[in-house]
Amino acid sequence: MQSELEQLLVLQDRDQKIKQIQSEVRTLPQQRAQLEGQLKASAAALDAAKHKAQQVEVEKKRLELDVGTRETSIGRLRTQQYETRKNEEFRAIGNEIERYQKEIQGIEDQELELMEQADKLKIETAEAEKQAAAGRESVARQMADLEAKGKALDERLQALTAERTEIASRVDEDVLDRFQRLFASKGDAAVVGLRHEVCTGCHMKLTPQTVHRVKGERELVSCEQCGRILYWED
Repeated sequence: MQSELEQLLVLQDRDQKIKQIQSEVRTLPQQRAQLEGQLKASAAALDAAKHKAQQVEVEKKRLELDVGTRETSIGRLRTQQYETRKNEEFRAIGNEIERYQKEIQGIEDQELELMEQADKLKIETAEAEKQAAAGRESVARQMADLEAKGKALDERLQALTAERTEIASRVDEDVLDRFQRLFASKGDAAVVGLRHEVCTGCHMKLTPQTVHRVKGERELVSCEQCGRILYWED
């Protein structure tokens, strides 16, 4: 293989590695955003569990106030009942007391249900806090790993870029320009092998004349179909 082709293949190797690293670097912000999203979701789940528990406590206090209000009313009615001398009024007050007592019983049943809910929510909140703490630790570790990965990729990118610059300086300017335009337009490779008379870039069969020119290795030959620079694969 002629020296110029060998240099282009080495240059292409560096360009492909640079492109791959640049692609990895572009994914880092998205990965960070995903981790931040996990933190927010974990915090939201914990806040939701706490909010439910708070609502239950508020409802319990409201029911306690309702019971207290009715007990006060019962006390007032009993006083009225003791003071009245009319049987009809005595019975009416008794019915009112009985109604309040039934309401209190219903409220106390609700309070029991709320107490059960509060116990469950206490467990759920504790579990949510545990998961949130574990999530924060996990995200912190992954963020640190991403930071280290970013630095490593940056260092590798700088090294490859320096190598590429040095290699490119040894390639003829016109050839380099041709190579760079091909690499940019094809997105994968500007220099590809010719195998069994087929271009491995576009997978099209080439004419015998083109195949002969590639085998001769006296010039840079392009694929008739895709324009990529060809080299002969034994």
